[in-house]
Amino acid sequence: MISGGANGAAVIGTGFIGTVHVQALRRLGVNVLGVLGSSAARGAEAAQTIGVPKAYASLEALLADDGVKVVHVTSPNQFHFLQVKQILAAGRHVVCEKPLTMTSVEAAELVALAKASNLITAVNYNIRYYPLNQHSRAMVANGDLGDVRLITGHYMQDWLLFDTDWNWRLEADKGGLLRAFGDIGTHWIDLTSFVSGLKVTSVMAELSTFVKTRQQPVGPVETFSQDRSGETVARNVTTEDTALLLLRYENGARGSVVVSQVSPGKKNSLCWQIDGSKSSAAWDSEKPDHLAIGHRDQPNQTLQRDAALMNAAGAAATALPGGHVEGFADSFFALFREIYGAIEAGRPPGKPSYASFADGCYEMYVCDAVLESARLGRWVDLKSDAGS
Repeated sequence: MISGGANGAAVIGTGFIGTVHVQALRRLGVNVLGVLGSSAARGAEAAQTIGVPKAYASLEALLADDGVKVVHVTSPNQFHFLQVKQILAAGRHVVCEKPLTMTSVEAAELVALAKASNLITAVNYNIRYYPLNQHSRAMVANGDLGDVRLITGHYMQDWLLFDTDWNWRLEADKGGLLRAFGDIGTHWIDLTSFVSGLKVTSVMAELSTFVKTRQQPVGPVETFSQDRSGETVARNVTTEDTALLLLRYENGARGSVVVSQVSPGKKNSLCWQIDGSKSSAAWDSEKPDHLAIGHRDQPNQTLQRDAALMNAAGAAATALPGGHVEGFADSFFALFREIYGAIEAGRPPGKPSYASFADGCYEMYVCDAVLESARLGRWVDLKSDAGS
C-alpha cells in the first residue's frame, strides 16, 4: 500500500473515467481530497455520490489546497493542455487521461515543461497494466518471438452505433479532429508499441463517418449512457466512426489496425497479434487473462494469467491468484501503484512501465500522420522526433 496521507490527490472530472480513478486511488490507499466538476453543482453532486470530502469551485481553489500533491486530469480533451500547464506551474505531479492534448504542438510543449519540472508526469494508458501485456513485453524483449515482423489487430466498440448515441467526444472542438482513432486507436498504438518495443514510422489511413447526423440530447450525457429519452436536436458529425490503418515500423516490420466505435456486439474489444520469426503472441482485452502463443513446429499454447507460470515482469504485475480474473479496474490500480511509488521515491524508475508525456506526444504525432494520410490518400511519415 502507498502512504497516501503524504500524497493527497484530487481528480478533475466526475464522469465515468474520473470515478474509476477515484476508486483505484482509494484501493491503493491514496487520500482523495476532492474533485473538480464541470460546474459547481455537478462537482458537489459527484462528491456526495462517490463519497469524497469536497468539490472544488475551480482549479485555482484545488491548487490552493496544500494537501493536494497529485492531480488526475480526466476532463474532456479540450481542457487537458491548459489544466496540465497550470498544475505543473503549481508544482504538482500529474496523471493525465489520454490523449494528452488536442495537438502535437501542445503535447510537445507539455513534454518540455514536464522535463523542466522534475515532477512525476504520466498519461493514463492503463491497458499496458494487464499482467499478460507486461509478460508479453518481456517475451518480445527476451527474443522469445524472434524478430518482430507483423503487428496486427483491432480496437472495436459499439457504443456509438445508433444516431441517438451522443457524447462530447463526437464534437471536434471538444475531443479533437480524430474521434475513434484519437479516443481508442491511440490506446492500440500505445499498447502495441509498448509490447513490441517498436515505434510507428509511417501510416496509410482511411477514415469513415457512417452516422453523419446524430440526435444530441439537451443537457449533459454520461459516457456509455443508454438513456435516449428526452428532447434532442439534430447535429452534423464530422469526426470518424472508423479508421483503417496500414503501418510501418522502425525495424522494417509491418502492421495494420481497424478502429471502430460502430461495430455491433463489440463492447470494448482491443486485440493485438505480434508475429515474429520464431513464434507469435495474441491478446484480447475482453479475455484479458489468456494469452495465445503460436508455433510452427510444436503445439500452440494458451497461457492463463498465473504468477507461477509467467516471466518475472508478468508475475510482478499480477495481484490475484490464477483463475481470479484481473480486469479493467485492476489495470488502473497497477498503473497508479507504479506512479505513486515513483512519487514516494522522489524520482521515476529507471525504465517506467507507465506512459510518459513523451509517449503521449508520440501518439499525437501518429494522429497528425493519420489525419494527413487520410486527407492526401497516401503514405505519410511521422515527424522525425516522434520516437524521442
